[in-house]
Amino acid sequence: MNDFPSKNPPRARLWALIPCAGSGSRAATAGPKQYQPICGRPMVAHTLQAFSGVPRLEATLVVLAPGDTAFPLRENAALWTAACGGDTRAQSVLNGLNWLLAKAAHASDWVLVHDAARCLITTDLINQLIDACAGDEVGGLLAHKLADTLKQQRAQDGLARVAATVDRSDKWLAQTPQMFRVGALIQALQRAGSDVTDEASAMEAAGLAPLLVEAGSLNFKVTYPEDFLLAQAVLERRAQTPTDKDAA
Repeated sequence: MNDFPSKNPPRARLWALIPCAGSGSRAATAGPKQYQPICGRPMVAHTLQAFSGVPRLEATLVVLAPGDTAFPLRENAALWTAACGGDTRAQSVLNGLNWLLAKAAHASDWVLVHDAARCLITTDLINQLIDACAGDEVGGLLAHKLADTLKQQRAQDGLARVAATVDRSDKWLAQTPQMFRVGALIQALQRAGSDVTDEASAMEAAGLAPLLVEAGSLNFKVTYPEDFLLAQAVLERRAQTPTDKDAA
């Protein structure tokens, strides 16, 4: 019998966390935008459907605003909810991570944080991120290389005018999911504060360099009223020609 401790650490598990506590004021909807119907289903339902197709995930935690009655509290093998949302996205994610850590996760586990309003995410893209980041020391995020000419603005006479054209060759649009170790992300968010707009920013502030994993342009965040029409068109096309991959 070998009395020496194993040199192999426990297998790092995978969790998903969906912050779903925002109001979505820019979408100009009657209620929280994540519950607005697209193709007959709440937006967040399309998001969760993509994650349900990833059997490597231990469970998906949906972080709700306290008092949310639109999304029933539940806990089954694959989907958990917690009414611990905060005033900002970063606070909701941090609260959710602490809830997950107290419930079942280990600090060394991976967590994939994804915006509820990125309802065009696909199972293929989620798996692509996991495959790219599982062996990385830091983790990373889905992102899309900037295609448009990028302008920097200056204000003049109350108008926005061009101050300069910015080199776009090394610029990326950050998307989600973003995949990091649970413990490392908790520490990074605690240090960075509630103003950071994504998890990668918190990790960057901690001196780390997340991996950029190329994704398509269709993994956009539904933010403005016109985005709902585009998201619906994409989902209708997918229903007519089922596939889990979208061209960039």
